[in-house]
Amino acid sequence: MSEKYWVPAIERADKIIKEIGENPDQLRLIDLSKKLGINKSSLFSLLNTLEVLKWVTKEEGDTYKLGPTIGGLSAAYFNQFNMLQSFYKEAAISVASINEHIQLGVLDEENVVYLGKMEGDSRVRLITDPGMRFPAYASAIGKIQLIQHSKDELAGIFHSRIWEQKTPFTISNIDDLYESVRMAQKNGYAIENEEAALGFSCVAAPIYNYENKIIAGVSFTMMNNSWETKKDAAKEEIMKLASRLSQIAGYTGVFNQAVDRGQE
Repeated sequence: MSEKYWVPAIERADKIIKEIGENPDQLRLIDLSKKLGINKSSLFSLLNTLEVLKWVTKEEGDTYKLGPTIGGLSAAYFNQFNMLQSFYKEAAISVASINEHIQLGVLDEENVVYLGKMEGDSRVRLITDPGMRFPAYASAIGKIQLIQHSKDELAGIFHSRIWEQKTPFTISNIDDLYESVRMAQKNGYAIENEEAALGFSCVAAPIYNYENKIIAGVSFTMMNNSWETKKDAAKEEIMKLASRLSQIAGYTGVFNQAVDRGQE
């Protein structure tokens, strides 16, 4: 993307909104200034404008949280094709088949933002919930959405990322990430074994829209003892779920049936 017409003020506003979204009702102006490296006078003006426009609201104690404008835009985004509503309807079919937790997430630069979750009978609690952000390189649902990027593009996305190691098995460099993404592109699904949390494995598939672009991903997450017995069925079912959601989003192409071809 060209930065010829880049507007720094919008970039700063974007950082502010994301930081407040990750830490609602926790950060004051001084806290945001320190975390984002924006001087207090500039930050005051930006926050005041965002507050007037209702992108953010100031709470007691002078902390901030996201405002109603964000909620309205979020609703408008999802109303384009009712992704969240469709997810809960279609995921119920897949959960009934595999009886494990399913999540829906979208890629936001180097992170996944989780939007929805439907649980199986397992009482194990996942480390992610709707609304949370998680490094894309450490999750199957993130890596499957990265298949639309070249190695150079991945390097650009993660150039300033500190590769936080969620477990000893978490990917920590571009070469390994690209290899994992390349395999996911070949197969049509991504697998993650104990990269996000010890003792858990995931399989994810991409959701496409009418423009043949990946707009989200869905994943099964389960404990490793369940993975050993359910992995083949889970791969097939998550592909079916992604295919159904892609069709709802207007995708008319032939969904990748790598699972049926037995590729690993």
